[in-house]
Amino acid sequence: MSAAATTTTFSGRGAGVLRHPILWVAVVLLVLTALWYAIDAPESLIAEIAIYTLYGAAVNLLVGYTGLVPFGAAVFFGCASYATAIALLRGMGNEIEALVFALGFSLLLAVVIGLIILRRRGLYFSLLTLAFSQTAFEIAFKWTALTGGENGLQNVPRPLMNDPAVFHVFTLATVTLGMWLLWRIAHSPFGRTLQALRDNEQRVRSLGYNTFLLKLVAFVVMGVVVGYAGSLLALLLRGAYADNLGWQHAGDALLMVVLGGVHQFLGPLWGAIAFVILEDRLSALTENWWLMFAPIILVFALGSPEGIAGLVQRITGRTRWTLTRPGIPPRPARIAPWQSAHLQLDPAVPILTVEGLHKRFGSLVTAADLRLEVFPFQLHSFIGPNGAGKTTFFNMLSGLLAPNAGVIRFQGRDVTRLADYRRVRLGLGRSFQILSVFRTLTAFENVRIAVQAHAAGAGNLWRDAYRMEAVNARTWSLLDAVGLADRAAEACESLAHGEKRLLEIAITLATDAKLLLLDEPLAGLAEADREVVGRLIRRLAETHAVLLIEHDIDRVLALSDRISVLHQGRLIADGKPAEVAANPEVITAYLGTAHGAPPAVAAAPGAAATAPVLPLLDIAGLRAGYGGSTVLDGIDLRVGTGEAIALLGRNGVGKTTLLRAITGTVRASSGGITLEGMAIGGRPSFEINRRGISLVPEGRRVFPNLTVVDNLRLAARPGGASLDEVYDLFPKLRVLARARAESLSGGERQMLAIARALMVPAKLILLDEPFEGLAPAIVQEVMAALARLRGTVAMVIVEHHAETVLPLVDRAYVLVNGQVAFAGSARALEADPALQARLLGVVQPELDAV
Repeated sequence: MSAAATTTTFSGRGAGVLRHPILWVAVVLLVLTALWYAIDAPESLIAEIAIYTLYGAAVNLLVGYTGLVPFGAAVFFGCASYATAIALLRGMGNEIEALVFALGFSLLLAVVIGLIILRRRGLYFSLLTLAFSQTAFEIAFKWTALTGGENGLQNVPRPLMNDPAVFHVFTLATVTLGMWLLWRIAHSPFGRTLQALRDNEQRVRSLGYNTFLLKLVAFVVMGVVVGYAGSLLALLLRGAYADNLGWQHAGDALLMVVLGGVHQFLGPLWGAIAFVILEDRLSALTENWWLMFAPIILVFALGSPEGIAGLVQRITGRTRWTLTRPGIPPRPARIAPWQSAHLQLDPAVPILTVEGLHKRFGSLVTAADLRLEVFPFQLHSFIGPNGAGKTTFFNMLSGLLAPNAGVIRFQGRDVTRLADYRRVRLGLGRSFQILSVFRTLTAFENVRIAVQAHAAGAGNLWRDAYRMEAVNARTWSLLDAVGLADRAAEACESLAHGEKRLLEIAITLATDAKLLLLDEPLAGLAEADREVVGRLIRRLAETHAVLLIEHDIDRVLALSDRISVLHQGRLIADGKPAEVAANPEVITAYLGTAHGAPPAVAAAPGAAATAPVLPLLDIAGLRAGYGGSTVLDGIDLRVGTGEAIALLGRNGVGKTTLLRAITGTVRASSGGITLEGMAIGGRPSFEINRRGISLVPEGRRVFPNLTVVDNLRLAARPGGASLDEVYDLFPKLRVLARARAESLSGGERQMLAIARALMVPAKLILLDEPFEGLAPAIVQEVMAALARLRGTVAMVIVEHHAETVLPLVDRAYVLVNGQVAFAGSARALEADPALQARLLGVVQPELDAV
């Protein structure tokens, strides 16, 4: 469950004083202190818990908030303890001065280390932090004259706090203050951006943020706070020792964070309590206390991935992330209509000029001497068949890919080698072909982060981000403009695919770009939403420059001022829509047939609306949803052996949720699902797949780092299709067998996803939006392949466009608000435009008489 799994609004004072996590920190530490005094135990153990709580919370600023995992944060913990001890032993006046010195030393050390290692990501970053920690250990262990070597530094004076009780109070007070500072930072514009960075770094860059600087500041804050905790430990122990730097203890804080709960602000507190007390008790029993402690860690890792805090939440039934307070800013009584700023540009002067652009990947040429001009206040569409190089071209324009040759000029400035986030700041914004949103954040926070990027104080570490009223107001306006204001408090991961596409459009509009690069913004949208977004794009072209990639050729022809056509990396046409539509080369390359000709796929034979004689899948009274909400409400559905079924409906009615319930990734709250008479409801996904149900998910989800043939072999099982059989179905995959999946076009990935589903012995294949984002020629290829499969394997096809899928299937189901509103013959639904319009919001366009 994400941090956004709540529909409440932010009241301005969090969830109430009694639930404030900082109050809990203070109360827990005071209660533990009182308890230890009551049993006449040394309070130093509680001070140690407090110190490690702060240590863990600082580490979690990177792990839980930023998505970076430092194995060696101990380099700051140990080095700061030495800095404090050396300062006091060599004549510094008192503890306060030594602490300030250690903070300055930690700041400098964090900046230097951060500048070196933050150029690396993932495991390399983690190992580099560990390498620095181990290097510091070797220096401390061998530089006897400075560090005391193996014996460390002892008898460190505490002139101001020689009384243990005074130091204990000081420790608890400053640790609580440090935790409050971290809580404050988490809610600042900077802290909120870190959580977006954790989810999707590329998208954060595309909004104009310098992600390297964001990570560096987070790393430095972590280093300084960890350094302060290390200084307190040196004062507590009255000494500094090298073992705090060694690899044996480098991961202690990280272990406490995981034990307590990575996605819980108080996780480090619960982890520190458990770790320190267990270490104290178990080490008194045996020198090999880790042999007893390790099984406890394993039990929590397997049984409660969210640690102690997550276990408590599961018991109480209130599962959610608590890295920040719940809720969003209150919705205004009246949401101001969204207005885009009108740009003061000369319509006769191109805003974007591309000259001689080349790009190749090995022997594959995706751009060959591309020359293009984009003018302000025009909708310029950039179309072509799948694999033509359109998204690669956008990636070069936006800075994600560097061209091999050529020049890109934006408003006369050469931006060919300019960083992507700097291009955004100049006024070049984009959306992405594959959904690029912040999965665990709310819909409101997704858009607010984008709006904040261009507001004053975007990097502020102190101000409450939700008190930036102008940012909040613009966020609400953008959400309302795309029809998501009522879903603002929902977690992005719980939105329907079409709603996520609308959300990405709102994120892109929030950048206030002069030139908008829109990569298939209509993909995955129902017809009614396509109309809304199409009108929005047309309106944007009146105040901006818009470069649009889209496969909905009818809408492209209707909306565009100018169209350029790309094929095999070169421009084959450029001009007015009517000219391009009549170009024979365009018709051959892009459309595959003359425009308007129906796909060459035979219609499915008629079928009665009654259930088939040999039922394969039977769903009865199914109810399911997310986070306590009901998405599916009493679904009844049957699929017969070898039967093809269309599952239709507007965005958000529950089509994808139904497929997830069938495959076991969403648990049903009631109702039953049987496959060949055997109940599969509640079974693990892998077991359902082995029983004969394969899924072709939305977005394809192939393994990008594997080749085509490796993707297929990974799924292959005895009884499934052979490589030759899937190559016969999709001949292009044979040609691309050794190509990595990440280099495939959208259509080629869709073919691979379907082929992969056939490699298992499937009785039923679930296809979620199989025609989304495909050129007409590729749609025909995929439809022809599915037509060949008809009768040999049962299929359930989720699709927005009834006219595309109804000729292919036997029967159709239409969902409205999570319930079945129509179940019957596909022929009957196909022949009733009025019924389609009522159930699907589809208005058939009037065609000119021939």
